[in-house]
Amino acid sequence: MQRLYKKLRDYAASDYYPFHMPGHKRNPEITGAVLPYEIDITEIEGFDDLHHASSVLKEAEERAAEAYHADETHYLINGSTAGLLSAVLGCTERGGKILMARNCHKSVYHAVFLNELHPIYLYPEFDAETELNGEISLAKTKDLLDKFEDIQAVVITSPTYDGVVSDVERIAEIAHAKEIPLIVDEAHGAHFGFHPYFPDNSNTKGADVVIHSLHKTLPSLTQTALIHMNGTLADRRRIRKYLHLLQSSSPSYILMAGMDECIRAVSGGKSAVWDRYAECLDRTRDSLKGLRHLKLLETERYDRSKLLISVKGLRRKNAEGRSALFTGKDLYQILLERYHLQMEMAAGSYVVAMTAPGDTEAGMQRLVGALTEIDNELTTPPCRAAEPEADEKYGRHMEENEETDNERLERQEQVYTAWEADQLREGALKRGVPKGSAPKGGVLKRGMLKEDAPGDRVEAVPWEKAEGRIALEYAYLYPPGIPLVVPGERIGKAAAEQLSAYEQMGFSIEGTEAEGKIEVWING
Repeated sequence: MQRLYKKLRDYAASDYYPFHMPGHKRNPEITGAVLPYEIDITEIEGFDDLHHASSVLKEAEERAAEAYHADETHYLINGSTAGLLSAVLGCTERGGKILMARNCHKSVYHAVFLNELHPIYLYPEFDAETELNGEISLAKTKDLLDKFEDIQAVVITSPTYDGVVSDVERIAEIAHAKEIPLIVDEAHGAHFGFHPYFPDNSNTKGADVVIHSLHKTLPSLTQTALIHMNGTLADRRRIRKYLHLLQSSSPSYILMAGMDECIRAVSGGKSAVWDRYAECLDRTRDSLKGLRHLKLLETERYDRSKLLISVKGLRRKNAEGRSALFTGKDLYQILLERYHLQMEMAAGSYVVAMTAPGDTEAGMQRLVGALTEIDNELTTPPCRAAEPEADEKYGRHMEENEETDNERLERQEQVYTAWEADQLREGALKRGVPKGSAPKGGVLKRGMLKEDAPGDRVEAVPWEKAEGRIALEYAYLYPPGIPLVVPGERIGKAAAEQLSAYEQMGFSIEGTEAEGKIEVWING
């Protein structure tokens, strides 16, 4: 069996001369940069073709399938995004219905847009104590599948960006009872199933399509991922068709070799890698549990590779010596600027530190030491002085136990689908076509728009004036890339206030054209 990386190294050491792409001709002297030019090739003789794999790449994908206990696995060199797009497009028909978790990644929403789908949302449970979006409810999943009999696929995210794991096995059983395929975005769980310290992966839990981002938690290069397919409910042929359409026709052999080496390094009984990591992570978590003010968060079903540090209800003295609210963004900045520790993400009341087998004991100890020092500088109510004016920079009066509602996904009226909202944004509804309170087979049809696109039908409004208006743009924080507002939704009070507060805390709101504003339908 051939390893792609070794084959590339052997080829680089040979006397074959490249009269083919890429243009650097495997000559590192051209730029002088320390990059692996010598193994960067295209689909030349003997090196297979990702889109029609039959030899070395086919063997590599089979090794990945075996490692993840999947029936069929394909390399994704455009990241998990390409896999999620292909999975949704391949499992649904244009204009159909899809049951999807409201906290899905934006790429799932983009697939819904491309196929003009009507989404039915599964809202995750919200834990007010931890301020985390929780698991997907089994009862709600069953109720919605019973109510909407023409749903074509179910999509959930497990684990979430914050590490919350849903009961995939039971959700798969509920979906399969209706002969509906379950797609699991397990991008953040590429390490699942390799060690008992972590949950098993969703291929072993009955999921029909599973997507893993190797680069997120395993030693693989950025934008490398896998899509797995199992059973007969998912249309594998159509999914493969979309993979061919959406992935580059010139896949990077460096990325693919890195994926093969990653799978080799972490599977096949490599217990030393995982034992060392799990023991180091366990010691770190035990140390963090001893903090007085900062709190290590987790839920009942949780991915312990994620270190979530909560600052909920904490205060510290600001530059003027006043007691001020301490936010996740504040903790993020202190860790970065004072300790040179780069966190994955900051939310309103917590930060996320992602760990992986590549972490070192020294790195973990640096984090524990930094958080311990910061912890000693903080206070918690009711010990703080009552100085509401110190919190004005956060856009609202913060009462003593007020929650920041990190990424809380409030229910919002879906007036149009994302595709219909895009048509409103680009043009205008034909006169006489009524707006519905919810999509029922589609309010808009092709050819129903005026040829002209009057600009006075669309306006950009600040967040404080967005409540009740129909959004024509997405609005989300990145990371994690979960839309808080989706085109076609009537913006609720909670979402408008939440996004305004995030902006005033220094977070960047993505998805909108104008900073501090969102485009809305002027008649909505």
